[in-house]
Amino acid sequence: MRQSRKPFNWTALSAAVATAFTLGVGSAQAGVTDADILNDAKTTGDVVSFGLGTQGQRYSPLTMVNTKTVKDLVPVWSMSFGGEKQRGQESQPLVHDGVMFVTASYSRIFAVDAKTGKKLWKYEHRLPDGIMPCCDVINRGAALYDNLVIFGTLDAQVVALDRETGKVVWKEKVDDYKAGYSMSAAPIIVKGMVITGVSGGEFGVVGRLEARDAKTGKMVWVRPVVEGHMGYTFDASGNKKENGISGNTNATWPGDLWKTGGAATWNGATYDPETNLIFVGTGNPAPWNSHARGAGEPKADNSGDNLFAASTVAINPDNGKIVWHYQTTPREGWDFDGVNEFVSFDYKDPKSGKVIKAGGKADRNGFFYVIDRTNGKLLNAFPFVNKITWAKGIDLETGRPIFNEDNRPGNPTKGADGKKGEVVFAVPSFLGGKNQMQIAYNPDTGLFYVPANEWGMDIWNEPVAYKKGAAYLGAGFTIKPLHEDYIGALRAIDPTTGKIVWEQKNYAPLWGGVLTTAGGLSFYGTPEGYLKALDAKTGEEVWSFQVGTGIVAPPITWEMDGEQYISVAAGWGGAVPLWGGDVARRVNYLEQGGSVWTFKLHK
Repeated sequence: MRQSRKPFNWTALSAAVATAFTLGVGSAQAGVTDADILNDAKTTGDVVSFGLGTQGQRYSPLTMVNTKTVKDLVPVWSMSFGGEKQRGQESQPLVHDGVMFVTASYSRIFAVDAKTGKKLWKYEHRLPDGIMPCCDVINRGAALYDNLVIFGTLDAQVVALDRETGKVVWKEKVDDYKAGYSMSAAPIIVKGMVITGVSGGEFGVVGRLEARDAKTGKMVWVRPVVEGHMGYTFDASGNKKENGISGNTNATWPGDLWKTGGAATWNGATYDPETNLIFVGTGNPAPWNSHARGAGEPKADNSGDNLFAASTVAINPDNGKIVWHYQTTPREGWDFDGVNEFVSFDYKDPKSGKVIKAGGKADRNGFFYVIDRTNGKLLNAFPFVNKITWAKGIDLETGRPIFNEDNRPGNPTKGADGKKGEVVFAVPSFLGGKNQMQIAYNPDTGLFYVPANEWGMDIWNEPVAYKKGAAYLGAGFTIKPLHEDYIGALRAIDPTTGKIVWEQKNYAPLWGGVLTTAGGLSFYGTPEGYLKALDAKTGEEVWSFQVGTGIVAPPITWEMDGEQYISVAAGWGGAVPLWGGDVARRVNYLEQGGSVWTFKLHK
């Protein structure tokens, strides 16, 4: 995970536990297949993938809960994650064969009867001392395949559990947590492989995507997303074979800095079966100090771009090779990670009328991008926040930002004392116009629903050297709100015009994702504790419910026994209360929690 900036040492309070209960939903559960996963966006009786479908649209065709009936939506059960391990809860639940699987803080996962809320089993991963998640001890969800439920842990392991018992089937180490590696993103399943990324960009890790056999955990391929590192494929015996260097060594990175180059893939990936491509976003280059990476000054040959950081990278799942990339923030110097999800959709070109296989991305840097998902060509780009200072706009011909060079944090070697560069006030703040909270796309309205935040930061650069396991920033910062009356705003955005069709402002920052439905609704949660439903066309609030703690997770919906259910994990936390500066102080009245809530229509 990678939203903010400071290492923690968390003590593992519990041993690994896997307590089995009688499931009560049938002893012979059907395994989740590749076809189930590919059809997830169309089937309504379950949710078997992160994003409610591999393309990540977070759209459901269900209509029982709609603009007219939503007023009758009531809670049917709530289950506490329990204990003292509260913190932020950013998990998207999964539902299959009447069982919900939901992860929680401190690398825990629960199986719950989806109809009653009865806990069936839980697994608590044994965490060692010295783990270093930069931005709270969250987990964003699991993946289902065959009879397994699979998730990543804060000590950089991938664990596969038996869905019926919660017992460990396989467990594989991804990397050294003492070097700053961790995992918090939900894996996805592509062609029988579990696809995972890594967190830890603030510690000089090397971002990469890995594919493992989902049934066994054995490696299939690994693809680094920092230029200069070698990719590998693996045979059935685990022997590895070189699979080409990512990019060209030292083409856009100076010296040896690429060896600790960051670009962590901490927010997960999406997959488009139409193009057979995995899309993964990459985080900031390390260190933050762009002057140390040869990126402080513009260069005619773009040699300071530091590929493939702050980018969307398209990878062929059959061989692990990079097919194309699009860098949203070349010469990155503000911690504008490019990890935000790339959502596949059909884009009607406003000039030609041609329908193009595209993807939409609301980047941390404040711009929304529409990109041809077959080749990475930029189709459209526009702001989705009200103020951006680091760039004047995006050149649609070159695809590059039009930088405001005077809004780049100054070179510390040129400062008065050589210890601190010139301070600038940059907008958005490093927590982004959008961070980990997931957007949704509704094909009925043609709109994207984006949880945006309006804030800025004082930011400056400092000298820094890499040391294993130590923070590798070379920068300081203070986040400040831009307005007295609101920070967050849920915005409906037309990708063809770039216009904000409507917005709903929120006093606290928005930090949870969005669900949209054929019932004409968009659901989202607020840090103040409200799960809300808006009319997807007009933005009018038509329903809300107070869950008692902040919501920083995306809702889901599914159908069971002829009824439509809505569920969301609740528990205030994440990066904002840890690193929000003036913003954190402004919302310090918000309380933590840890639960999952489920709703249906009252009859």
